[in-house]
Amino acid sequence: MLSNYYIGEILGIKDANIIKIEHDDKIGSLHIYFELERNIYECPRCKELTMEVHDYRWQEIKGPPIGHIKLLLHYHKRRYRCSYCGKRFYEPNNFVPKYHRMTYSLEAFILEELRSNHTVKSIANRCNVSVFTINRIFDFISLPKAKLPRVLSIDEFRGNTGGEKFQCILADPKNHKVVDILPGRTSHYLTEYFRSFSKKEREKVEIVIMDMTRYYKNIVECYFPNAMIVADKFHYTRLVYWAFDKVRKEVQKSLHPQRRKYFKRSKSLLWKHRSKLNQEELDAVEVMLSISPKLSNAYLLKERFLEFLAAEDVSEAKKRLNFWFVLADSCNLQEFYTCRETLFEWLTPVLNSFKTPYTNGFTEGCNNKIKVLKRNAYGYRNYHRFRSRILYMFAA
Repeated sequence: MLSNYYIGEILGIKDANIIKIEHDDKIGSLHIYFELERNIYECPRCKELTMEVHDYRWQEIKGPPIGHIKLLLHYHKRRYRCSYCGKRFYEPNNFVPKYHRMTYSLEAFILEELRSNHTVKSIANRCNVSVFTINRIFDFISLPKAKLPRVLSIDEFRGNTGGEKFQCILADPKNHKVVDILPGRTSHYLTEYFRSFSKKEREKVEIVIMDMTRYYKNIVECYFPNAMIVADKFHYTRLVYWAFDKVRKEVQKSLHPQRRKYFKRSKSLLWKHRSKLNQEELDAVEVMLSISPKLSNAYLLKERFLEFLAAEDVSEAKKRLNFWFVLADSCNLQEFYTCRETLFEWLTPVLNSFKTPYTNGFTEGCNNKIKVLKRNAYGYRNYHRFRSRILYMFAA
């Protein structure tokens, strides 16, 4: 009785009497034969009580896998007969729906697996069901209509689905939630989506975080007039690093092959913040900078920009950024020209990033998980199913 109780609890079957257990090593499956306790039931037709058994039938039911072992339950179910009206009916149970061949616990297991980045095919193989069955279960899930958060993050990722190369992700970095996935990142899709919300809802958005994409900014200014536009720190910082690396590569090409190899291996020292270098690393950096005044100036611009990022408030950040603009003009490096012009054009959103603690960090993390999901599945053709899977993965 003790083993029956624990096995019943694990399988989610109350009052189960285990008849026998068999293990099939060839296909890696576990077979459990059981029946329920005989009891008194109410006739569904005349409501009279009966415990007269008419006959027994075996029903094979699929249960949740135990590790990598497939579970098959063989249910010896009774059919009762009403002594008053002759009605025949099966005993009720709490582990398998009517006309189904899988337990409630297996359906719950499948839905939980769909929150991971496993493919539908791998889940189907593990659960001993078809891909069609997994999709049929998943299609019954109803996702709530998206609501615009107080802090909104906009970004894109390469989805290659629904005929579009990139999809757009809207997230709530404050509460760590994915708001929605749009079929494309162009103005058409964004405009059509934001139009579906009332003006009152859009006016509640206070902060919008984005990379430095011009049409994102134009759409936000149009549909979110009360929102403060914030440029993501990662995106405008990498502009400086890209410009610095262009100078490093140019200097590197002019060197002897042996020194060029050393330069390439020492890139991390040049990228690293000077304050985080030890004395030996500082000496190595000084040797590299002494080779080229142009590289030395680029390194100076990179270090001064990192000092700007360390500013504690907007006022100090503005002073340091203005100083950096002057320094960039005096250095007159062609590689930093585009970087300087972009930062100047986005001056207000860049400074706004010092007014709020929120960034696109959470959104970029979501993009990485989405890329893993897409790579595991070798891509998705159906945009709507791709969107539903992403939203379900990140649902609370």
